[in-house]
Amino acid sequence: MIPHEKLVALFDRHAELQHQMNNPADLHTSDFARISKEFSDLEPVVACARRMEEAEQEKTDLLEMLEGDDPDMRALAAEELKAVKGRLASLEKELQLLLLPKDSADDLPAILEIRAGTGGEEAALFAGDLYRMYQRYADHMGWRMEMISASSSDTGGFKEVIATIAGKGVFAHLKFESGVHRVQRVPVTESGGRIHTSAATVAVLPEPTDVDIKIDDKDIRIDVFRASGPGGQSVNTTDSAVRITHLPTGVVVSQQDEKSQHKNREKAMKVLRARLYEHEREKVARERADARKLQVGSGDRSERIRTYNFPQGRVTDHRINLSLHKLDQIMAGAGLSEVIDALMAEDQAERLLAMESAF
Repeated sequence: MIPHEKLVALFDRHAELQHQMNNPADLHTSDFARISKEFSDLEPVVACARRMEEAEQEKTDLLEMLEGDDPDMRALAAEELKAVKGRLASLEKELQLLLLPKDSADDLPAILEIRAGTGGEEAALFAGDLYRMYQRYADHMGWRMEMISASSSDTGGFKEVIATIAGKGVFAHLKFESGVHRVQRVPVTESGGRIHTSAATVAVLPEPTDVDIKIDDKDIRIDVFRASGPGGQSVNTTDSAVRITHLPTGVVVSQQDEKSQHKNREKAMKVLRARLYEHEREKVARERADARKLQVGSGDRSERIRTYNFPQGRVTDHRINLSLHKLDQIMAGAGLSEVIDALMAEDQAERLLAMESAF
């Protein structure tokens, strides 16, 4: 049950923000933007709380009717009371969800990084399969996905591939994908028909704006060099490849896919911003982890989070013990929604439990 004093505090804050917005001359431009956002975020919360108040009043009125002398009115009140109690339970659940602390990065676009792990060429092929799975999932969600860089393997997979994904709620949906993804299947290179186990690492980083994270020129070192292909073969006759080192953290990003040094630098800075932003988020998360668990799993990228078993057509997410015999649909993109929705629901349930225990 949400404490009454918490609801009163919500109403008071909403009224205070409304008053400030009605007097914009008293505010600095940046303050007005911040207040507008807080007011906008609070609007659905207050609207739900108001509906709860109305339902509570309706419940009180019906309980009074049950004390009356008219049997027909008592029967009618008893019937309506059931419906009101059901509506109240739904409204309280809705309000609890609205009151959950939001991840400030949920609405940001994301940078997806996939790297082949143990398993040689088969791991690289699996990395390619994962990339195409996320590409199809992005299409299914109406998002825009664009490859930033890729290092191809000899058999057509990826040793490493990096892409940006933009759209509504991208990071909110994909943030639980970070970790080690394991595949069990007979590799195309295996003549004996034996099942092999390979792995690829997925990292999903929120892509910050310049406002989210500032990088001082004095904190970076930029080296340029000649781009090269597999085996050291030169693919460019000019020094267009870029390596950026962030001196305070030691984070290094290289980019050589474009023929233009300027474009390579632009892409490298985008990836660097995302990695530094994630570095800061992980630092904050570690500090909070002592108080309570914030999300499903630890988010540690060394953690095996999911297994794709091709002979059995099964995908298992180990964090929530979810097994689905829908491997084809999941690899086709649309079926991945069922896995991601389950992870989001589990995260929501855990945070609701933490919030209720705090009350």
